[in-house]
Amino acid sequence: MELPTDTSAAAAFFARISGELMEEKAEPTTLHRIVERAVAVVPGCDHAGISMRKRRHKVETVATTSGVAEACDALQYELDEGPCVDAIWEEPTYLVADTANDPRWPSWGPRVAEHGVGSVLSIRLATRTQTLGALNLYANAVNGYSADDVDLALIYAQHAANAMSVAMLVSGLQAAVDSRHEIGIAQGILMANHDLTMEQSFEVLRRYSSHANVKLREVAAHVVETGALPAMDEMVD
Repeated sequence: MELPTDTSAAAAFFARISGELMEEKAEPTTLHRIVERAVAVVPGCDHAGISMRKRRHKVETVATTSGVAEACDALQYELDEGPCVDAIWEEPTYLVADTANDPRWPSWGPRVAEHGVGSVLSIRLATRTQTLGALNLYANAVNGYSADDVDLALIYAQHAANAMSVAMLVSGLQAAVDSRHEIGIAQGILMANHDLTMEQSFEVLRRYSSHANVKLREVAAHVVETGALPAMDEMVD
């Protein structure tokens, strides 16, 4: 797909792309839509994946369009080298024109070439406040991306990051609502079974969470499922 050269047409093009990415608020669906649209939008791109930044300096692939993209991502984590890892932690954009002969990643590049990937474009996915991960665009051809292709991919990546941020926010809010609801149900069970006040029932849940080193929502889920907690007498006392 070619980027429209007319300014108004280009604006309309990216407005449509942004709308498509924002259309589905569920996080998994949004992530898969991002990689699928990347292959359709960026010329030369044959496979795409998203590497998500996790805690403790970990990186994890959360969406791909093919087994090739998944395998190429996995090699970066296994070998601890590659453009998507560096795009998250080092420079925001890396272009690999010839995977088999790029000296920056001497172990990863030739392995990727064995999967039939000739060139790679990795772009950091970030908002103003946080780095989310990297968009990894794999081309079968060597020198698969022109300067214009890179520019288009950079703009697309920004729209993708915005869509990811919104989807993650919605998912987080929904999880918080669900968690509060389950905690409330657990409090009601404890109040009914052990003649506790609302404040006392929450304190029991909190104390057990701290004592057992288990998240509060997991403690609440256990109460909802079983009607009680292990060591209940100790927690009430």
